[in-house]
This record gives sequence, C-alpha cells and structure tokens, in this order.
Amino acid sequence: MADAAGPAFVRVANRGAITACVILSVVMQALDTTIANVALPYIQGSVSASADQINWVLTSYIVAAAIMTPPSGFLAARFGRKRVLSAAIVGFVVASMLCGAAQSLSQIVGFRLLQGFFGAALVPISQGILLDIYTPEERGSAMALFGVSVMVGPVLGPVIGGWLTENISWRWVFYINLPLGALAFTGVAIYLKETATNAVAKLDWIGFGALSLGIASLQIFLDRGAQLDWFDSGEIIIEAAVCAAAFYILVVHTFTAQNSFIKPRLFLDRNFSVGLIFIFVVGITYLASMALMTPYLQTLMGYPVVTAGVVMGPRGLGTMVCMFVVGRMIGKVDIRLLLTAGLGVSAWAMYDMSGWTPDVSQTTIMVTGFIQGAGLGLLFVPLTTVTFATLPAQFRGDGTGLYNLSRNIGSSVGISFVAYLLTRNTQVNHAEISNYVTAYNRVFENPAIKQAWDPLKLAGRAALDEMVTKQATVIAYIDDFKLLMLLCLAAIPLVILLRSPKRQEAPGDDHAMVME
Repeated sequence: MADAAGPAFVRVANRGAITACVILSVVMQALDTTIANVALPYIQGSVSASADQINWVLTSYIVAAAIMTPPSGFLAARFGRKRVLSAAIVGFVVASMLCGAAQSLSQIVGFRLLQGFFGAALVPISQGILLDIYTPEERGSAMALFGVSVMVGPVLGPVIGGWLTENISWRWVFYINLPLGALAFTGVAIYLKETATNAVAKLDWIGFGALSLGIASLQIFLDRGAQLDWFDSGEIIIEAAVCAAAFYILVVHTFTAQNSFIKPRLFLDRNFSVGLIFIFVVGITYLASMALMTPYLQTLMGYPVVTAGVVMGPRGLGTMVCMFVVGRMIGKVDIRLLLTAGLGVSAWAMYDMSGWTPDVSQTTIMVTGFIQGAGLGLLFVPLTTVTFATLPAQFRGDGTGLYNLSRNIGSSVGISFVAYLLTRNTQVNHAEISNYVTAYNRVFENPAIKQAWDPLKLAGRAALDEMVTKQATVIAYIDDFKLLMLLCLAAIPLVILLRSPKRQEAPGDDHAMVME
C-alpha cells in the first residue's frame, strides 16, 4: 500500500461542504451493507437459493471490500483522492443498479462482488480526508460524526429496506443508491480539491496478490465447508492449502521485501497493532449479530419484513446516541475505560439475548438492541482515536486501509462462522430433543396434548417435528449469542496493552501528544 496521507492537518476552504460530501458517500455504503439484510428471504425466494447460499449475498460484498480496501492508499497516492473517490462513487452506483436487475444467484453474487470492489475505497478515503482536514483536538468529534454516518445504516437500513421490500420490491434496496450517489458525486466534484499525486508510486503486486488470494480462499473455505463436510472434501482441502500458502507468502514477503504492500513499520506502533485486533472483534460482533437477527425475527418469530426492520432499528440508534456522547468525552476520560465499558455493555446485551425464548416481546428485543448498539457506540470512536493516536501522518493512508480491512475480515468470518454454528447446532439439538419425544412419554396421557401432537398420527408427528425444530433452532441461536458474549469478554484484557493519548501543550506544537 502506498502512503496516501498528507500532513497532520490541512487547512481547507468549504470544510463543512467537504465533510457533508464524504459523509454522504459513507452513508451510502453503510446503508447498503444493512439495507439488504431484511430483504434476504425475498431475494432467496426470487433467485431460488438455499439458506446457506443466500449468505453469499452478504459475504461476497464484504470479501470484495476487504480485498480492495488496502490498495485504496496506493490508488489515492497514484491518481489523487478526488479522482479515486469519484470513480468509486460512480462504480458503486452502477453496481447497485446491476444488483437490482439481477435474475439469478450467480448474477447477484457477481454484482455484489463488483459493488464491494468499488465501495471499498469509500470508507478509508473518506476517513483519511476527515483526519486531514480537522485538527488533532477536533478529530474526536470528526470521528464521532464519521461513526454516526456508518451507523445510519443500522438505524435506517432495516426500516427503509423493510418498507421498500414489502411495498415495492427487494430490488429497490439497491436502486435507492442512485439519488444518494448522485448527490455525493456532485458534491465531491464541486468542493473537494485534488491532492498531489505520485507518478512513480508502485503497487506491490506480489503482496496484493497473496492477500487477495488468501482472503478469497478463506471465505470460500468458510462458506462451503459445512455444505461439503469440511475436510472430507477435496475442494475444501485445496482451499485450505491455498489459503495457508497465500498468507505464508504474504507474511514472508511483508517482512523481507523493500517496498512491501503492507508496511511492517505500521506494526511497530503498539496502539495500531492492538487496534487491529480490537476492530476485528468489533467487526464480528457488529455484522454477525445483525446477520443472526434477520432470520431470527422473520423466520423464527414470523415478523413481517417492515416490523422486523423497525424492531432492529433501535440497535443503530443506540450506537448513534452513544457516539455523539462519547465524541465529547474524548480527551476528558481515559479511552481505555471507554473501551472496557463498550465491551462490557456489548457482552451484557449478548448475555440478555442468550435468555430469549420464542415468546420474547418486541419491547425486550428493541431494548436489548438499543443496549447492544450503545456498547458498539462506546467502542467505535475511542477505538479509532486511540488506534491512530501515535501513528505518523505519512502512514495514515496505509493505516486506514489496513484498519478497515481487519474490520471487513472480521465481519465476513463472523457471518460465515455463526451461520455454520447455527446450522450445525440446530441439527444436533434436534436429534437430542427428539430422543425425548416418544409415544411412551407420559405427557401424551394429557388428552389435550395428545389431540394436538399425537405421535402415532401423521399430523401429530408433523406438528411435533415443527415444534422440535423451532426449539432446536432457538437453542442454536442462544449458543451463537453466548459465543459472541464470550468473544467480547475475552477482548477486555487487551485494553491494558493500549496507551491512552493525553493532550499536552508543547513549544511550537499546539497539538503535541504524550502517552501515559
């Protein structure tokens, strides 16, 4: 990756307009990440996909974004931020239109790959622009605004997506990007000034190729592993071998090449290295839990798509509210305390979700979702701030690319893993519960129960199987929620490895920082 960042602070005219333009492009990308979630059952039926195949609509986008995020620094340095951002917006909108027009699973997965390819640059370049045009003491508020724009997706995405799907068509969850993209492109064209370009900047094709191959093979391995019975399949063995070899080449090349794709000096910054681990965990809990909630509400609970979207909305609202509050606390409260609180609140929400039953109320789901969102809100701004607090400005472009790469990989791995566990645990639980359902169980001596679920009659066995499947699925969801809770708790000790930034006046530098 090339260094794409400029000086520590760049004074620009029309800063408010520039902020609005780049934030709008982030909103477009964030909205598209979540707006399709509530439409997945409708897309599944439209393209005749199985339950595990439909997740490819989510993971294909994330994988493409993960692969193309790191080169964003090189592209911005080589061609200029304005050109790259403009091209990314146009490409993203065109790919969105193609997704809306898709007629088969292969088409929509392919177009989602294209959408992720162009959308990858939107977040890191926008984040880099905001980091440059705001002073160090203003960056907490700027990152809070950036975080809020990312959270617009979880707040409005399910609601808008549900309404569009139910009242018009699932295709409009993609078509809606056209007006947003047009506004963002127009604003960038008018207000954003082009940055200096580096005509001799080169891309490390070996490093980029190894990273791309490693991520792609890892995702295919995770997506198809359960379907092909893991290492009993020759295809899975090949994919695992390719993944291991690609990442081995990447690591060796990174630390031996003169101008490697990933700069080894980035990992010398302790805050940045620990921040990558944190954002990987956040990526898992952020999208994996949302991917679980959509089928939980629509398939298991039987909620209409609009109702499911409304019930999921408070999660993003909690994140947005907390981000506004936390943005003003940066510099006044130890960031490590905020991160600990965020992980603790997120774990608490997951613990509460692990106690849900098929009869859980909408109010409980919405309150717990708000709490979970608040926990994420306590994490995003402090984590971004502390991760880049000590990273030199010349590495900021590479840093933001690698930071978002880690988040995307966490999200894709998390979605695939919880989906696999959900399917596997449902089967295991179904077999275990079925052992207790026999015609000799004394519960069937109750005439009312026997009339509805008589195991000696075909209709009764069908009703029993439906009930057992539902209970087995609920237990499988509980297992996933517990796993995410333990993941949040396991990340808390990492906080002690971070050094909290603290403002200090220094001669000739109003923005000097010392580390505690």
